[in-house]
Amino acid sequence: MNRIIITLVGKDRVGLIATMCNYLAQNNINILDIKQTTVQEYINMMMIVDIDGFQGVFSDLASGLESVGESIGCIVKAHREDIFNMMHRI
Repeated sequence: MNRIIITLVGKDRVGLIATMCNYLAQNNINILDIKQTTVQEYINMMMIVDIDGFQGVFSDLASGLESVGESIGCIVKAHREDIFNMMHRI
């Protein structure tokens, strides 16, 4: 399993999660876990996804997700799980 961490931060509005999920489904990416927190009108979402079915390279996926984020007015970032774990290891 090849997992990545996706984060989304921005102002909440109708369709944010649907837009993200549609992009992932179109690229054969499976959502393994999802957590979101909404504080007043702001949303912070984190997803763990499996990219084994993705046909492409990580940089294409990361830039595609950033473009989706721009289209919905949010900041969306993708992190490789191994890098994410190393960054947060003490």
